[in-house]
Amino acid sequence: MLKLNRKIGLLAFAAGALLAITPARAEDASATAAYKDIQATLGTVPDMFKTLPDVAVAGAWAEIKGVQLNPNTALNGKTKELMGLAVASQIPCQYCIYFHTLAAKANGASDEEIKEAIAMAAIVRHWSTMLNGSQVDLATFKKQTDDLFAAVKAKSQ
Repeated sequence: MLKLNRKIGLLAFAAGALLAITPARAEDASATAAYKDIQATLGTVPDMFKTLPDVAVAGAWAEIKGVQLNPNTALNGKTKELMGLAVASQIPCQYCIYFHTLAAKANGASDEEIKEAIAMAAIVRHWSTMLNGSQVDLATFKKQTDDLFAAVKAKSQ
C-alpha cells in the first residue's frame, strides 16, 4: 500500500508541476515579429496567416519567405509558381489556384505555360491512377523506366 501511495503522490506532484508551467502567451514574440515582417514584405498581412495559431505563424512565414519568395533558390519564381499551380489544380484548392495563377503571371509565365503546367498535373494524376489502380509492379516499372532512359541517352550520343 505504501508503494501505491508513493506512486500516486509522485503522479500528483508531476501533474501539479505540469500545471504550474506558465503557458506561452496567446501571441508570442515570434508571431509578433513575423506579422511585422509580413507587413513589411507584402505591404499587408493576408488573413491566411491569421488562421494559424500564433505558435505556427513564424514557421509558416519562414517557409514561404525562405522558399517561395526567395529569388536565390535553385528554382526561379516562375517555375515555383507553375509547380504550385499544378499541385493546386490536383488537390484541388480554389484559393491556391487563384493565387498561384496570378503569381506565375507576375513571375513571367505565359498563358500557354500556365495551361501546360495544369496539363502536366493532369497527365501525372491520370497515370498515377492507372499505375496504382492496376497495381503495376514497382520494381518492373523502375527497370523499364531505367531501360527507356538508357536507350534515349544512347540514341542521343
